[in-house]
Amino acid sequence: MENNKYFFVCRTCGEKIAGFGPWFAHQQQCPACGSKWVDVRYQNDPAGIQQLIADKNTRVESFFHYFDYLPLINRNNIITSGEGAIPVERWAFLEEFAQHYFGTNLTVLVYRNDLNGGTGTFKDVAAAMAASVLKEYGIREYCVASTGNIATAFAFYLAKAGISLSVFIPQDALKSNEAGVSCFGQRVYRIKGDYALAKKICAEFSKKYNIPMSGGNIDPARVEAKKTQVFEWLRQLGYIPDVYIQSLAGGTGPIAIDKALNDIRHLGLFTKDPRYILVQPSGCNPMTVAWEKAKATAYPDGWTQDFPIFNSPQTRIPTLANGNPQTYPILAPLVHKTNGEFITFDENLHVEVSRLVAYETGIKAGPAAAIAVGGFFQSLQQGLLQNGERVMINLGEGTDRAPDLLEEMIYTTIETDNVANCSPFHRETLRSKLYKPFLP
Repeated sequence: MENNKYFFVCRTCGEKIAGFGPWFAHQQQCPACGSKWVDVRYQNDPAGIQQLIADKNTRVESFFHYFDYLPLINRNNIITSGEGAIPVERWAFLEEFAQHYFGTNLTVLVYRNDLNGGTGTFKDVAAAMAASVLKEYGIREYCVASTGNIATAFAFYLAKAGISLSVFIPQDALKSNEAGVSCFGQRVYRIKGDYALAKKICAEFSKKYNIPMSGGNIDPARVEAKKTQVFEWLRQLGYIPDVYIQSLAGGTGPIAIDKALNDIRHLGLFTKDPRYILVQPSGCNPMTVAWEKAKATAYPDGWTQDFPIFNSPQTRIPTLANGNPQTYPILAPLVHKTNGEFITFDENLHVEVSRLVAYETGIKAGPAAAIAVGGFFQSLQQGLLQNGERVMINLGEGTDRAPDLLEEMIYTTIETDNVANCSPFHRETLRSKLYKPFLP
């Protein structure tokens, strides 16, 4: 396929690769050095992005609004369900909490990935981009290892494209995620082990049958899709937030944000990069452990390569159960240069977070999303947020994939067989109980 639109540049050796055609032909790695990390560059003038951002009158149907700066040649190959066209909301209740209890004036913004038109998670844009690219190159079978959400998103979008998918999930993956893959007619392999073993077996399957495998957190399709959130922030808000908070398993989000900002840095659309506050659950936090060690030892030579591996991590948040953080060497310098932080949130409070969010907004935040919002509370406790800052929280998913969490959120029920045990109540009386776990 003739490609005059984009090309790849190897991050390791600088080799120029003519797009996804030769990329797939060389098993998704640089033909010169074998690296799997590339930057996507476009022939179009980047100033065109500014025009797309400034277009306030056109209704944005999906992230393919930015088609000219996505690695797809033919619009007829687009697979979409309206993902990426999601609002940025302002959550005043978190602003009021920060002001009242910490004396900190903040603007708190939330990017509502639970409203994505595909499967309602942060993974939908990546899956839509991947499905479109695979369709464009006539790839009929694909495989991916996943802790849950990416599996369901890929299963949905590849099914729309008529592409068969084999998914390898760890033993502790949520049953609802398994069902989400299976119901779209895609194959599930539940591995008798952790996510690291699932990735290993998936890679062996890919090699044995010559079936392309998802490139993980640095896959160019994933990165290019997720970078468009930056364009949407600029289109909707007119600025880049001062702080970005996200729950963390692998970390494509920050990698993609950094890619987008580097692409448009020369256009003068923003003045500084956000500080990245990346949140891990207490049951699986190898990146935070590595970061704390690096800080304590003043970031010695080789510090980005020094991280622990948690074998079969025991966590209540299976979608974040990545015990072997291969992206830490990429994320750690990014967090360091922006004066950000890796932090840990007590995962035993994730139900309390979801209850509070539902009480205040009517939004049912899923497990990983609850960890991100919990990271906001933890950031206040640790003094990481400053007066006047604009904070963006990535709300990764809703509770549709986690029916067990929805059941755990029940807290107002009283069992009775007699009206004598029933009395009027005022909803407001629940407020203090809901906020109590997060008070200083």
